[in-house]
Amino acid sequence: MGMSVTISVATEQDAEQIFRLQYLCFQSEAALYGNYRIDPLVQTLDSVRQEVASDCVFVARLGEEVVGSVRGKATEDGTAAIGKLCVHPRLQGHGIGARLLRAAEAALAEERGATRFRLFTGHRSEGNLRLYRRSGYETVGRSKGTDGVEMIILEKRAGTYAATA
Repeated sequence: MGMSVTISVATEQDAEQIFRLQYLCFQSEAALYGNYRIDPLVQTLDSVRQEVASDCVFVARLGEEVVGSVRGKATEDGTAAIGKLCVHPRLQGHGIGARLLRAAEAALAEERGATRFRLFTGHRSEGNLRLYRRSGYETVGRSKGTDGVEMIILEKRAGTYAATA
């Protein structure tokens, strides 16, 4: 491949690539649930721009191309919500998602005072659940997303990492 994937903080200039990548990546989730109105597919470019400006957003790059992204936002109680983790389909299964997740967790803990991380994934999203459990997350509940999809809520304390890679 010649180039390696790098992880960095997203910039304003990345918003459009993040928006397009998110739309591509969440097609498989939409198909899994038979619902093409899931939140990541109906989010606007302006909303993505706002998140890049205010939240903790990381991207994975292969050269100039954004091939992965994750967002996090800390709340006053020390819980950080992590969401919209996605990796280009052609690069999935190579640890990029785990690297993005670790980068977001580290920044949220160190820069924004997060003491706990929370994320949601669809109940049929086995690949996502495997990644999150390998990363030390545990199921703490279920909820119904605004798009009607049943979501599993997972959490872990800051500084908790999986025992295996």
